[in-house]
Amino acid sequence: MAHRTLKKSSYDNLIDRLNRFPQGAPPSETLYQILKVLFSEREAELVSLLPIRPFTAEKAARNWKMDLNQASKILHELAGRAILVDMEKEGISRYVLPPPMAGFFEFSLMRLNGKIDQKLLGELFHQYLNVEEDFIRDLFVQGETQLGRIFVNEAVLSEDNALHVLDYERASEVIRTASHIGVGICYCRHKMEHMGKNCDAPMDICMTFNNSAASLTKHGYARKIDAMECLDLLDQAYSHNLVQFGENIQQGVNFICNCCSCCCEAMVAARKYGFMQPVHTSNFLPEINRESCSGCGKCVNVCPVEALGLFSASDPRDRKKKTAKVDENICLGCGVCVRVCHHNSISLKGRDKRVITPVDSTHRTVLMAIERGKLQNLIFDNQILFSHRALAALLGVLLKLPPAKQILAQEQVKSRYLARVIRWYNKRNI
Repeated sequence: MAHRTLKKSSYDNLIDRLNRFPQGAPPSETLYQILKVLFSEREAELVSLLPIRPFTAEKAARNWKMDLNQASKILHELAGRAILVDMEKEGISRYVLPPPMAGFFEFSLMRLNGKIDQKLLGELFHQYLNVEEDFIRDLFVQGETQLGRIFVNEAVLSEDNALHVLDYERASEVIRTASHIGVGICYCRHKMEHMGKNCDAPMDICMTFNNSAASLTKHGYARKIDAMECLDLLDQAYSHNLVQFGENIQQGVNFICNCCSCCCEAMVAARKYGFMQPVHTSNFLPEINRESCSGCGKCVNVCPVEALGLFSASDPRDRKKKTAKVDENICLGCGVCVRVCHHNSISLKGRDKRVITPVDSTHRTVLMAIERGKLQNLIFDNQILFSHRALAALLGVLLKLPPAKQILAQEQVKSRYLARVIRWYNKRNI
């Protein structure tokens, strides 16, 4: 964006800040326009100075060089618009700037209000995410560790399958164990509604949990509900053949989206970049009984990522007969196809290799940072201090080793030092 002026604007600085996080936002004219809708110029400059890790009002006041009361008012205003997520821990308010996704992009369309031009914002999001594609490709394709994972449709599990599903792999268990639960408007379908391209899947079904739910319900961006109502919504999602796409962690899951194939970015990315594994699958694959399969095509029509197709059954008695076949390389293992098969010709089988899920959001963030060459930004996240900037630059050079050495370094960090880094990262004073 150097064509604007030689001097960086507040929005340029904010874009730089967003891209220090593993889930960044590639610069473009459209992103600049989105940020101008969501942030004033002064807010953009202030937010660009915030740390990556959760921080207190005192930390923000020091970074902003203003008194505590003034800083607290600004933080409260930003949290009230779901730009920041605020959390209470041991009686102390802490704030964090979430990434654009899953984060303040979605939150801006998770409720209906007249404070911002949501139609304009929806159109800008569509341009940035669906037309330009750089953001979606970077978000879903870079690295081995991805933002989200698929939850298998529990209603279609056999008794034997159910024995092999761990608690954190069940959407129902996430719901039952959450400290807070909220439900809001589906960002993806709301965005497509402004484009006149939304489907008829339920809108009020975007689930948030734990810290995110506590903040979003407090500020009216989600409606507070209990576990029973949320389980009812999960059944409603099953009945509409929606896919459960949630945060790729075992503990403290903050969101589960109920995705359609046409509007939802995760499913669009899975279709476009399927062989590059843009989302983590469930631990199951559908298995077709070729003898009983009628070739009706219902499973093909409902598959959100086009992993199923109809092929000749090679039946000498009926040369026109077709049977379904699954492409295991792109299948998500959601189980939607099993639900629609009225001939009971599809069952689920375990994958040969179990999918590994990061323990918590810190674990996932550190892995993503290592894989994307941004670990230095997490370790030295107070970029205002020259010493931190210098150390970040040094570590950045180390992470830009030749590919073979970089892979070796990543594996060493993951296996030998990652647990220590995470413990230090969590215990470090804010």
